[in-house]
Amino acid sequence: MSHSLRYEVNCSILFTELPLLERAAAVAEAGFAGVEFWWPFAEPVPSDRDVDRFVSSVEDAGVRLAGLNFFAGDMPGGERGLVSWPGRSAEFRDNVDVVVGIGERLGCRGFNALYGNRVEGVSPEEQDELGAENLALAARALARIGGTVLVEPVSGAPRYPLLRAADALGVIDRVRQEYGVDNLGLLADLYHLAVNGDDVDKVVAEHTDRIAHVQIADDPGRNEPGTGTLPLDEQLAALEAGGYAGWVGLEYKPSAASVDSFEWLARERRALGMEEQG
Repeated sequence: MSHSLRYEVNCSILFTELPLLERAAAVAEAGFAGVEFWWPFAEPVPSDRDVDRFVSSVEDAGVRLAGLNFFAGDMPGGERGLVSWPGRSAEFRDNVDVVVGIGERLGCRGFNALYGNRVEGVSPEEQDELGAENLALAARALARIGGTVLVEPVSGAPRYPLLRAADALGVIDRVRQEYGVDNLGLLADLYHLAVNGDDVDKVVAEHTDRIAHVQIADDPGRNEPGTGTLPLDEQLAALEAGGYAGWVGLEYKPSAASVDSFEWLARERRALGMEEQG
């Protein structure tokens, strides 16, 4: 990897062999300066004690929380967010204040709001109207801490409507036009985009200025870089050349033990971003 972007580790897909509250420390031990998590609790509004324990686990590890997902429902069961789901919109709204609170305490600025699957009995138009309303609500709440709502195209979820970068950018544009809110950005997971048939090089060339967060995995397999055929190094170099200066989240399934899945990245490269921890 020839560029100088900062890498961080998604602790909801890596180090799953460890209890959740031990993962940030394992990431620090592996030499990284940042972590990200999918929503780390079973419910949208966890107890204060559970929130405190999670926050302490990141603080004590000495790493930066670079990304956090809003509550997204039952991810293992196939649910992919509540933003556009009328029956569960209240859960999403209740979750917003908790997310903002964690972000404020840990200095996190990027928050992934998974859009939600299409549901039976509700028109796509109605879901999209609600989706825009809820994204605007979340973005306004996050503006208080300088946060950005991330909108992500996702693969492997048949009823999830945002498949390519243009789908997510269209939603972001709608929120800006209808609500005058502009602290939303594209989460470019280079793996999901490639699997869904997007022209990733074109997305990078045309939309780097709208990309607020990047994640990577190789394809086939969704494993670490070098296990598949995606030109991740070239794409990351192009992102950097285009002005992207954010984090790159490692959101892959390790093909062996998590700690052994970082061999592709020299240890001195893992520590980029450490200077921000002071």
